[in-house]
Amino acid sequence: MSNFDKLSINTATIKKASLAEALNLSVAAGLSHIGLWRDKVAEVGLETAVGMVKASGLQVSSLCRGGFLTAADPAGQAAALEDNKAAILEAKALGTTEIIMVVGGLPDFSVAPGAVDGGGSATAVVGGKDIVLARQRVADRLAELVPFALEHGVRLVLEPLHPMYAADRAVLSTLGQALDLAAPHPVEAVGVVVDTFHVWWDPSLREQIARAGAEGRIASYQVCDFNLPIAADALLSRGFMGDGVIDFASIGTWVAEAGYNGVVEVEIFNEDIWGLPSTEVIDTVKARYAELVAPHLALASA
Repeated sequence: MSNFDKLSINTATIKKASLAEALNLSVAAGLSHIGLWRDKVAEVGLETAVGMVKASGLQVSSLCRGGFLTAADPAGQAAALEDNKAAILEAKALGTTEIIMVVGGLPDFSVAPGAVDGGGSATAVVGGKDIVLARQRVADRLAELVPFALEHGVRLVLEPLHPMYAADRAVLSTLGQALDLAAPHPVEAVGVVVDTFHVWWDPSLREQIARAGAEGRIASYQVCDFNLPIAADALLSRGFMGDGVIDFASIGTWVAEAGYNGVVEVEIFNEDIWGLPSTEVIDTVKARYAELVAPHLALASA
């Protein structure tokens, strides 16, 4: 077992690499996991992607993403359900039980469901600015998806996003909100992801991580830093661990104390990092993970 047996590089971190390149780079780096975005799968087709993953020997830590459940019109709601069911089937075929759910923003400003992060603007959709109703629609669509997820053995992993994305990407901004939304459903159907970029600021984070652990809801731990100054496109303000403001020692300790002992996925959106050679990015991620992340997970669980 290597020091990196629980490290996973999300394909968003090496955005310019093809699926084949991402798989080969992860294997060459001595990793046993990879996090996939659906765009990389779509580029080659699901059947081909499944074969490539199996041949690599890597385990898919998660598939990103499902969600965008806030549509107010019947056609939009039906389209969201269809897309999420397709994502569930993709996750199952790729051998992961976890699909990351970015629930969607206000319907008038939400990113189109099929859009890929790392560029692109919000697309106006009829539905208004009522955030309470938008959150209720998320709850309603989630309830409709849970039986399908259970049938196929895939967990819907709710991701709270930083409040600056509430309008266009996620009306869930805190881990507590995500846990409240998950509460009515079986733990094997709905979980949550602790993404340091999105939740580091939350004054109740320690308590909510402990709650998530006690409820058996932590499905994923994603890490990257929160860089300053914030980029012109706020989506691209993620950075290598250690380059920003996040206290990985505290958050990692809390996650481990909550009982999470799973894969740690590194997901970074950053134009400068995307411009670097992928091998350099992975080497930096491994070094920062070994220095700033892994020790605190190990100490807390020892």
